[in-house]
Amino acid sequence: MQNLRKILENTFVADLEHHAEIGSTNDRASQCAAYAGVKLPWLIIADRQTAGRGRGSNRWWTGSGSLAFSLLIGPELVAPAGASQRSGLVSLAAAVAVVEAVSPIIVPGHEIGIHWPNDVLLDGRKLAGILIEVLPDGKHVIGIGLNVNNAAADAPEDVRPRVVTLLDATGREHDSTELLIAILQQLQRQLARLAIAPESIVARAQDLCLQRGKQLQIVQGEKRIEGHCLGIAADGALLIEADGKQQAVYSGVVRCVV
Repeated sequence: MQNLRKILENTFVADLEHHAEIGSTNDRASQCAAYAGVKLPWLIIADRQTAGRGRGSNRWWTGSGSLAFSLLIGPELVAPAGASQRSGLVSLAAAVAVVEAVSPIIVPGHEIGIHWPNDVLLDGRKLAGILIEVLPDGKHVIGIGLNVNNAAADAPEDVRPRVVTLLDATGREHDSTELLIAILQQLQRQLARLAIAPESIVARAQDLCLQRGKQLQIVQGEKRIEGHCLGIAADGALLIEADGKQQAVYSGVVRCVV
């Protein structure tokens, strides 16, 4: 059970709502954005999602004991007055925030990092997923799903080999309220850095990028791009060297080539 008062007292969240069960926290955040007088940042937390979404047509598994939430923020947190829009970097900032918040409880010897564009992996398996949605008025919805006290063994059979949880990795349960507070505090920090020094977000994401230096295949519908990953560009794109030329990739399913 989340301690809602503690979250409000220790984070930059202005107001929040908690649901035992909901279709999608991102969908609910989009609904809240239309309400007059909604206080931002607005947080939606769910114990269980029945229609949690990932990128494209992907679905996010929300097992019992996992953490699922969406944060609705105003455009000024992403691009202050006079600054260019930086929406492409918000996903990286959120991923960095998750890694920084979770790393202190990860047992030494485990590898945690960012799988561009929106996943956090632990030892090659998915620990967290991030979904950023930009609304017509410039507000952003930052959706994060983190496997905490759920167990990969309880995941659907097709998902099981690809996911990991903090319970599985550390052998103990964790206080989900404290984890949520740590992520929100880190998110506030990373968004502030994004506003004044976006290159610092890119630099940290570059350090954490698990694909850098590997041979990748990017699937964009019927199109396939295969090449050597050079890392992350200044605008958040993935840089690929293919056929002797460098190109920036902004979308697609990314796979490592064995």
